[in-house]
Amino acid sequence: MIPLDEIRAARERLGDDVVRTPLVQVDERIWLKLENLQPIGSYKLRGALNLARSSPRGDLVTASAGNMAQGVAWAARENGVHATVVAPESAPRAKLDAVERLGARVVLVSHEEWWQAMVDRGYAGADGLFVHPIDPAMMAGHGTAGLEVCEQLAEFDTVVIPWGSGGLTRGVASAVKGLRPGVRVVTAEPATAAPLAAAFAAGEPVEIAFEPSFVDGAGGRALLPTVWESVQGLVDEAAAVPLDDVEDAVRFIAARTRTIAEGAGALALAAAQQREDRCVCIVSGRR
Repeated sequence: MIPLDEIRAARERLGDDVVRTPLVQVDERIWLKLENLQPIGSYKLRGALNLARSSPRGDLVTASAGNMAQGVAWAARENGVHATVVAPESAPRAKLDAVERLGARVVLVSHEEWWQAMVDRGYAGADGLFVHPIDPAMMAGHGTAGLEVCEQLAEFDTVVIPWGSGGLTRGVASAVKGLRPGVRVVTAEPATAAPLAAAFAAGEPVEIAFEPSFVDGAGGRALLPTVWESVQGLVDEAAAVPLDDVEDAVRFIAARTRTIAEGAGALALAAAQQREDRCVCIVSGRR
């Protein structure tokens, strides 16, 4: 777990530059934490800005297919430094355009090179502090969303969190379990790319068949190194969500909240709709 003191310190660093997003009730047992209303449309700025402000001032580098890239580009601009984003060639053009509008340099590489940059925590030719999705300062920043949830809602049974690299889950789960130890943590991945759900089923990380889909901001080919060990005792369940259910959840969010969620942002709701307990769903971002 990320210590509560570190998450609270992150909130002090972020100040008013990060939106305290609303928690919206959409039926008798489901609430949505609308991180898609952040300035860049994603929770990623929480972690990126905390890391930038808690590290020596300097240029930033990251490897990202979209939301992480925007968070790092936004944090770099806020801090008056430069950012370089290593992105896979398959990354959504709309997100890459947004990254460039924020002033970052984009380097397009193969999916294999992009994944290796994540594993190596660096990329040749890109100088600066590498911003990794499971850096402790990143996760502490993301955990501020969990603090807000516990302040906004007196009682709930489960928090459902979309799973990509695991940074959002570990941050939010640390805050929620630190304040509400009895709350369950459930992750949600697209069924076509669900390495955490497969690991839970097998009791250890396993190789999976990977199929790209419109849910490009979550799931993946494999768990990052050390992630499986770090989620033991923190995540209670891992759900693999059919793509049709995710599509329905995107439409539901638009109809009930008048906001847009990307596929990854709707994953948590799609998983919660198959449950019977009181769930808070993290709507992680919009396209």
